[in-house]
Amino acid sequence: MKVSFKNGSVREFEQPMSIIEIAKSLGGSVASNACVAKINGEEADLRTVVLEDCELEIFDFNSEEGKHAFRHTASHIMAQAIKRLYPETKLAIGPSIADGFYYDFDRETPFTPDDLEKIEAEMKKIVKENLPLERFELPREEAIAFMKEKEEPYKVELIEELPEGETISFYKQGEYVDLCAGPHLMSTKYVKAFKLTSIAGAYWRGSEKNKMLTRIYGTAFPKASELDAYLTMMEEAKKRDHRKLGKELGLFALLDEGPGFPFFLPKGMILKNTLIDYWRELHRREGYVEVSTPIMLNHQLWETSGHWDHYKENMYTTVIDDTDFAVKPMNCPGGMLVYKMEPHSYRDLPMRVGELGLVHRHEKSGALHGLFRVRCFTQDDAHIFMTPEQITDEIKGVARLIDEVYSLFGFKYHVELSTRPEDSMGSDEDWELATEGLRKALDELGLPYVINEGDGAFYGPKIDFHLEDSIGRTWQCGTIQLDFQLPLRFNAEYIGADGEKHRPIMIHRVAFGSIERFIGILIEHFAGKFPVWLAPVQAKVLPISDKNAEYADKIYKELEGAGIRAEKDMRSEKIGYKIREAQLEKVPYMVIVGAKEEEQGTVAVRYRDSGENVTMTLEEFIAKVQEEVKEKK
Repeated sequence: MKVSFKNGSVREFEQPMSIIEIAKSLGGSVASNACVAKINGEEADLRTVVLEDCELEIFDFNSEEGKHAFRHTASHIMAQAIKRLYPETKLAIGPSIADGFYYDFDRETPFTPDDLEKIEAEMKKIVKENLPLERFELPREEAIAFMKEKEEPYKVELIEELPEGETISFYKQGEYVDLCAGPHLMSTKYVKAFKLTSIAGAYWRGSEKNKMLTRIYGTAFPKASELDAYLTMMEEAKKRDHRKLGKELGLFALLDEGPGFPFFLPKGMILKNTLIDYWRELHRREGYVEVSTPIMLNHQLWETSGHWDHYKENMYTTVIDDTDFAVKPMNCPGGMLVYKMEPHSYRDLPMRVGELGLVHRHEKSGALHGLFRVRCFTQDDAHIFMTPEQITDEIKGVARLIDEVYSLFGFKYHVELSTRPEDSMGSDEDWELATEGLRKALDELGLPYVINEGDGAFYGPKIDFHLEDSIGRTWQCGTIQLDFQLPLRFNAEYIGADGEKHRPIMIHRVAFGSIERFIGILIEHFAGKFPVWLAPVQAKVLPISDKNAEYADKIYKELEGAGIRAEKDMRSEKIGYKIREAQLEKVPYMVIVGAKEEEQGTVAVRYRDSGENVTMTLEEFIAKVQEEVKEKK
């Protein structure tokens, strides 16, 4: 039996062996760190016996596959603890998720945060018991009877929806048995560090028509040090919560009168417009033109684009003059109409068209989260129309632009290539050409990337940019989507060098993504301490006493006249109090003026980040700020 590995090596075995036995034969820490495996691309538990020639991948906790199996096992340990402590509890579902896991429970007396410590203590006992996780299967009817006997109605419902003749898999650890496809770790003993983090309500199967269950969230790691680092990061994230800082800094408001529809306040608008000014500056340099398309268009447009069939549940619709209209969830169909307004030659291409378009998408109320998940946002869209020969160069150009944007803000990032989803339109040939076009551009740029199977848009594959913020969290923002379908559906054309009509290829791309969401990310990335060029208030003038008010006002007016965003605090308060207030407002520079400064014609500048005080002339300070703004330091 020959077993091939991803690194190109091949091992031969004389008889069938379990994956864990093969891992042990490889030596080193492969077996001790292993969580799960794939046989010919299919996930498998480590106890799975390899019977024939295959390609084998073994994953530790540092992989997404390993984290999934590890934390899925942790969710089962939590459910087992709860069934021991509260046997009347009914089990719903318990998957692993990004950074952790959860399980939904139905209990007459809902769980409270005070119960979590008791549940954790029981989980520790289960880990110490070193219970093996054993997989077994039952025919569908036997599986239904088995779950009915255990009085687990939610599991019965899940099984009953599966096709007749289906074989159902279960996992057993000690006395606990759960309906589950797996995969899992070999034993409970490996889940050494975990924490139950919160409790929330969740409707069964996400429908408000169903019963409200209790969802318990947690996370788990192989080592206590890793858990401690994660919890420390979460505590830091709470301090940086953009909803809290956005309110404290007067940037935006979220009101009951408009759930998911943020209100931007004056300082928030300065921040937003500064980002937009930068966007426009960058795109003018890169040869983009800018358009604006209507927020609402008739249903025939959305049928042509495919959104009516593939995206209607996320769209807001209305009727005007007996015709169905939809508020746009995306800018691209309007962009297609702009392209078609006049004939084009191959000499016009590539045609780079930007749009800061306000879009609306219906999100469930439970999914709304500050500026990160809203129902109305500005998308920094651009659509590039090009010939097939221009695909690689245009994608590379967009990738460089996105890299420039993220580097400016100090973000690291990684790249994913997302391929054709199940719900898609277009021919296999078009999808293959589009996917290969994206892959070729990434390869030529030398950008490392991972394949995200089946996560492309319904009209084309895409490159997603996942940026990493200052405390290590990742966010998906920039995207490049290659689209053969919309030009076809809209019958878009250009005249080629041969004098014949041809179909252009289209790139959809965003750099910020949603400007609102990007602002939320920036607030948390900088903890509200924006760089000078981006700060809504760049300097605050603080007179030491009322005697210095006239000089302070003169300083303020000169700063404003020099284009520096300034405020003045003329209250009859002690200077220490004023400084603390300005620090809380996270203003980059406090310009302190008293009798000494007035006499010498200088200012005492206090730096927000270092707390350093430096005396300089007003001209020197203005030049310093203007330089920082110009260079976007």
